[in-house]
Amino acid sequence: MFAQMMIIHHEGAIEMADLALERADSAEVRDLAQRISAAQGPEIAEMTAWLEAWDEETTADEDMSGHSGMDMGGMSQDEAMTELEGRTGSDFDRRFLELMIAHHEGAVAMAEDQLADGQNPQALDLARKIIDDQQAEIGEMEELLKSL
Repeated sequence: MFAQMMIIHHEGAIEMADLALERADSAEVRDLAQRISAAQGPEIAEMTAWLEAWDEETTADEDMSGHSGMDMGGMSQDEAMTELEGRTGSDFDRRFLELMIAHHEGAVAMAEDQLADGQNPQALDLARKIIDDQQAEIGEMEELLKSL
């Protein structure tokens, strides 16, 4: 279930990052969005390969609103995208960073749950990587917010 949930979660981050590549005012925010998209695509491919090897569904039930990792400050992925699509310039940049921080915090929470309850060594390794990478990006986004 971790891989299925994380695939959907990562797809949401890529969707947000792709919008930031089009709309962000700041070169730093565009650079961050590019790195987020580039990092999460291979992780999706890795988790999809696991699920195929295990003869499991490669997508989970898309209604995961009850899971803590799928909520961004009280907003669903669709609500967050709608809000971002209505913003431009530095207003977009600020809100993108706020929502992506919340999104990453959700991924960290799901990865921490996997470390606590998981047994598959590959999934545990990926969970550790997600925690390390996304906590570093959260720190970077918090610093970017200070400069806007």
